[in-house]
Order: sequence, then C-alpha cells, then structure tokens
Amino acid sequence: MTEPTAAVPRRWTALISLASLGLFTAFYGPIQVLLGLQAQELAPDHKEIALGVVSGLGAACSVVANPLFGALSDRTTWRAGRRLPWTAIGALGGVASLGILAGAPNIVIMVLGWCAAQFTLNAMQAALFAAVPDQVPYRQRGMVGGWLGVGQTLGIVVGSGLAAAVGGIAEGYLVCAAFLVVTTVPYLLLRKDTTIEVADRPRLRVRDFWISPRRYPDFGWAWFTRFLLNLGNSVAIVYLLYFLQDEVGYPDPDGGVFVLTAIYAATLLSTVVLGGVWSDRLGRRRVFVCWAGNVMAVASLVLAFWPTWPGAIIAAAVLGLGFGVYLSVDFALMTEVLPAATDRGKDLGVINIANSLPQVLAPVLAAPIVTYLGGYPVLYVLSALVGVAGSILVYRIRSVT
Repeated sequence: MTEPTAAVPRRWTALISLASLGLFTAFYGPIQVLLGLQAQELAPDHKEIALGVVSGLGAACSVVANPLFGALSDRTTWRAGRRLPWTAIGALGGVASLGILAGAPNIVIMVLGWCAAQFTLNAMQAALFAAVPDQVPYRQRGMVGGWLGVGQTLGIVVGSGLAAAVGGIAEGYLVCAAFLVVTTVPYLLLRKDTTIEVADRPRLRVRDFWISPRRYPDFGWAWFTRFLLNLGNSVAIVYLLYFLQDEVGYPDPDGGVFVLTAIYAATLLSTVVLGGVWSDRLGRRRVFVCWAGNVMAVASLVLAFWPTWPGAIIAAAVLGLGFGVYLSVDFALMTEVLPAATDRGKDLGVINIANSLPQVLAPVLAAPIVTYLGGYPVLYVLSALVGVAGSILVYRIRSVT
C-alpha cells in the first residue's frame, strides 16, 4: 500500500471525531464513575480490590483485542471495506456488553461484562484508528490526531456526566450504550474506506504480533515511551473516586469526579488541536511529547503534596494542558514509526497495548501502595516519576524529529 497524499476532507475528520466521542463515552463512563460505584455496591467492604480485579482483567482483554482486531481488519477483503465492518461489529458488541454490566448481580458477572466491553470496544478502536494512516497524509496527522483527542476528551466528560446525571448504575450503562450508537452511525454511513484484494492479503501468523525492537528500534522506543506515560496517567486516575472520598473528604465524590473531568477537558481542548497543528507546521514531534509529559508529572505532584479540593482542581487543569498536546502529537508520532503499511491496523494495535497494559498494571501497583505503602502521596509521586522517565526517553526515537 502507498501512503495517502490527498488532503483528508473536513467532513471525514468531523465524523471520525464524532465516532471517537461515542467510543470513549462508552469506555470512560464506566471507568470514571460506574465501575467504581458498582464495585462499592456489590462489594462494599472490599471495593478497592474488587475495582482493581474488574479493571485489571478488562484491560488484559484489551491487550489481546486491539492488535488482534487490527490484524483482522488489515486482512479483511469485504467489499464494504477493511475498517468500517469491524467498527460496526465492535460498536454493536460494546452495546451488548454494557447491557450485561447494567444487569450484573455480582462481581463475577461484572467482570465478564467489562471484559466483553473491553474486547468489543477495542475492536472498534483498532479499526477506527487504523483508518487514519489509511486516509491521512503525514502533514495532517497531528491535526487529525488532535480532533481524535477532542473526541476522546469530550467522551470522558460526556461519559462521566451521563453516568453521574442519570441517577442509577444500570441507567448509566444503558445511556452510554445508546450514545455510542448515535455517534457511530454517521461515520459508518459515510462509507469511506480502503479495500484490498484477496491476492494482496498478507498472511497472519502469531509470530507477526512480535515486532522486534532490534529490527525496528524507533517503534520499540515509541512503544516504551507511550507505555510509561500512560502508566503514570493510569496510576494517577485509577482510584480518583476513592481519593476524593477518602483522602480529600469531598462530600460528593462521583460529582467531584465529573467536575474535575470537566476542568481537565476544558484545558485539554485548549491545547489538543493547537498542539497537533503546531507540530505539523514545525515538522517536530519529540519536543512536544517531552514537555507534555513533564507538565502531566507536575499535576501528579500537586495531588501528592496538596491533597485538597483546590489542589485537585489545579491538578486537573494542569493535567489537561499537558495531555492535550500529548494526545495529538504522540498519535502522529506513532503513525510515523509503523514498520509496514500493509500491517497498519495490527501495528497500531500493538502500540495500543501501551495504552491498555498500564490499565492492567495500575491497579496492581496502586492497591498495595494505597493500602500499605504510604497511601496516596506515594502513589502520585510514583505517577510523576514514571511520566518524567517516559518524557526523557522519547528522544531515543531517531527517525522522527
């Protein structure tokens, strides 16, 4: 496959951003609010452990699902296209999985429902994001990455808001599912997709999911830096609801999560598209990722040393400023270190493991720290240190400036 050269239409950018809004609403409504409330309701005496198990196992499913469905979309020869069918299948599966969560009577069913949600929603994400290098030339990827970041950010706000506003756990899941359908259908109806012939379909072997960092060192460093930055972020947010409830003593913790998310989103939106466009114009990626990671680390330190409601507000605002630039520019950087155009979906799926694996590890790290090893101050210092390490190591990537 050749790299795209024609400028991507604004309509396509708007619709893929809208679809990402629905996708991340379905992800973050549960992650930010619903899973925590449900764990507290089903296992009130062991809520931290229950939430860690549910979140960790779900994220483990995403580690498998994203590269798997990315590889399947690379090899799909349907006349409807390579990416759109899997986007639709993933969205429908996500709706069904959120329905299971809405009716979960115990932790076991909750685990099964969230694992199914992670599996299917990651299928949608793999296909959706692989469409970007299929359709968008290098000179526009920072901008398009910025608009995907807008969708992701608003998805966090909308998901948290819907979950907090509807007045019930089951209702929250069902509203998030309905919103996913409404936002995905317009993108599917556009029917803009790439196709391949059966004769051109690459083979799919298990060993192809391993991308050697010796052979592709820039891909390896890009993966590792994304892993570190996402691990720092995941460690910081995994127990945000309980941080507000138990450490800050905020009287309405789920409402507080929504307020902080809205502040974070507002500052993120001020930088996410601007950072991507600025990076496109300068032709530079690494410096933006580095400084964005350092700003995010500052937010974690504020939470560590000023665990108050005003401190949480300031931390949310600072985190948004840094993460906005990071979202757009890091996505563009990743598309520029992919080893082969024929395996974009699979390779982006492997990169996205660096997003989902930290969600597996974050509860494993956070639970003993919060419970036995110093509490939330130690947790947020660790978050900052991991983020700074990722920011520094981005300069090991040589093929991208």
